[in-house]
Amino acid sequence: MTTGHEDPPQRVSLLPVFLIVLVDVFGLTLVIPLLAIYAETLSATPLQATLLISVYAACQLFSAPLIGHLSDRVGRKPMLILSQVGTFIGFIVMARAQTLWVLYLARMLDGATAGNLSLAQAYIADHTAPSERAKSFGLIGIAFGIGFFIGPTLTGYLSARFSLTTPIYLAACMSATSVLCTAVLLKGGGQSAHAFDDRGAALHWKTYAQYFGRPELRKRLLQFLFFITSFSMFISGFALFAERRFTYGGQPFGPREIGYVFGYVGFLGIILQGGLIGRLVKRFGEVPLVAAGFLALAVGYFGLGVVSSVALLLLVAALAAFGIGVIRPALTSLITQQAGQREQGVVLGLTQSLTSMASIVAPIGAGLLIEHQMLREWAWVAAGLAVVGVVLSREGLPFYAKPIVDPLPKRP
Repeated sequence: MTTGHEDPPQRVSLLPVFLIVLVDVFGLTLVIPLLAIYAETLSATPLQATLLISVYAACQLFSAPLIGHLSDRVGRKPMLILSQVGTFIGFIVMARAQTLWVLYLARMLDGATAGNLSLAQAYIADHTAPSERAKSFGLIGIAFGIGFFIGPTLTGYLSARFSLTTPIYLAACMSATSVLCTAVLLKGGGQSAHAFDDRGAALHWKTYAQYFGRPELRKRLLQFLFFITSFSMFISGFALFAERRFTYGGQPFGPREIGYVFGYVGFLGIILQGGLIGRLVKRFGEVPLVAAGFLALAVGYFGLGVVSSVALLLLVAALAAFGIGVIRPALTSLITQQAGQREQGVVLGLTQSLTSMASIVAPIGAGLLIEHQMLREWAWVAAGLAVVGVVLSREGLPFYAKPIVDPLPKRP
């Protein structure tokens, strides 16, 4: 925990941030259900399809920390606009792709300017007291829930009714709308609310070593790493997994069915984070919620590896939705509480870097496993990563007994 005097955060309405993230998530979730299957229409193998996520993440790994660091200097708003314009261009190139390499180019353009979410989180941290952050970060969870409900559902309908590129063009329109929302609605167009804390270049890993040197913050960052790696394993491989495992009406799952499953998970996220997360934090606290979330993820992903019916798929998806819904806001709150106000952009940029590293490695593993028809093993690897999260969060479990430390030194 940081020490020393810090100015209280300047309170502003977070509604503009919510609208910006919501529109951004709409664009993202319109593409997720069909990206791998769209790549297959361009003759991609499962590994080549999942590598689209790895390429995006590799570009993001270098760009997001720099964007977050610069946002501490020049303000959140200008960097948000830059990031959103890059996303818009990436979607346009993706929709026009006729070959696989152009599809890779689109993902590289988007990844090179990625950082929307971490910038939005930093803006919330700038203007929210530590005790209120889990609830405030729940706004992002609500936006993700609504986005994952409406976006994939629209993709399912549009791809079946028109073509695979129709949802991508709609995503580009949503991205352009997010630029307009940021320019018009978001306050603070210049300097960040807090002075820039120059602790080294954003791309120098020594910049981040100090944060891992803080025991409590290191634990939270490791929890986040295993959470996001298991989530990346799931999100990068689910479309290909479902296409091969499940049928509906005698036909394999396609973008329509996959989109509806994502929409169902998003609907559950709305229920959870539309008001429940604040009550759950007040009653149980962030630490027990993170532990419970990892348990739900582990059981949900393990069950995904063995179910074969749509009804059971919806059951294990509900468990995963609970885990994702409580871990993300609670853990993000715990991380920001371990950083000073002037460090929020860098620390949240660091979480984006961890997300990028997980999103580079996990899709490769998912693609290799699915390409070799190891569908059950794919789900169980995701479950195993969540189990590590349970171990790292064990102090939040009700049955965990902390070791008793003898305060008296032992005699020789």
